[in-house]
Amino acid sequence: MAHTARQIADNLRERIRSGELAPGARLPGEPALVRQYGVAKETARRALTLLVTEGLAVRRRGSGTFVREFQPIRRVANRRLAQEGGPQGGSIWSADLGERPMAVTGLRVYEAPAPDDVARALDLEEGASVVVRDQLLVVDGEPVQAAVSYHPADLVRESAIAREDPGPGGTYARLAELGAKPVRFVEELRARMPSQDETERLHLAEGTPVVEIYRTALTEEGKPVEVNRMLLDAGAYVMEYHSMD
Repeated sequence: MAHTARQIADNLRERIRSGELAPGARLPGEPALVRQYGVAKETARRALTLLVTEGLAVRRRGSGTFVREFQPIRRVANRRLAQEGGPQGGSIWSADLGERPMAVTGLRVYEAPAPDDVARALDLEEGASVVVRDQLLVVDGEPVQAAVSYHPADLVRESAIAREDPGPGGTYARLAELGAKPVRFVEELRARMPSQDETERLHLAEGTPVVEIYRTALTEEGKPVEVNRMLLDAGAYVMEYHSMD
């Protein structure tokens, strides 16, 4: 029986998960897969592409396809969205990363008219200004997430949120000082293919999807004070959810 690309990928994935193919190991190349499974070269190529798309493997030009050494980040949504364990105080990514080395690069802070969807989420009038914080998260030397946050300019313009360094506790601590402490967070999530610019910014392998998350932060009174648009390398994250009591 002829093997499909999915079946070949399933076999290789099992060898990766069992440890037979360790992180950094070179996967069988297309000629080897053609011989082993009796398939066309295109089928072998698609099997390897499936593993690259899933984030389990990476292609190195001129060298072949290798098991990805980067360990996925486990993003526990409930922990981030709960008041006690959410993204207030410190980095918005600290709940995900633990002790893993992290850097924030390419930070830009500026004021601009709110995009239509952001204006609606923040209950702003059309054309109202927001303070934008645009940055890239790098973990273990790899860019894994681009994040752009929007705050009502009339609320934060005179605060440290409008500066590159918002100070101890980050932007959520500054919002609390302004009487707009976030206590509830709502997220909308979808998966899609990235644009060319997004592919280049996150250094994505060809065919790798992204996970786009819109998070809205609200005060005790239900007033929205931040919209954060996060774009995640789908191969770099495991999304974990728990039912709530």
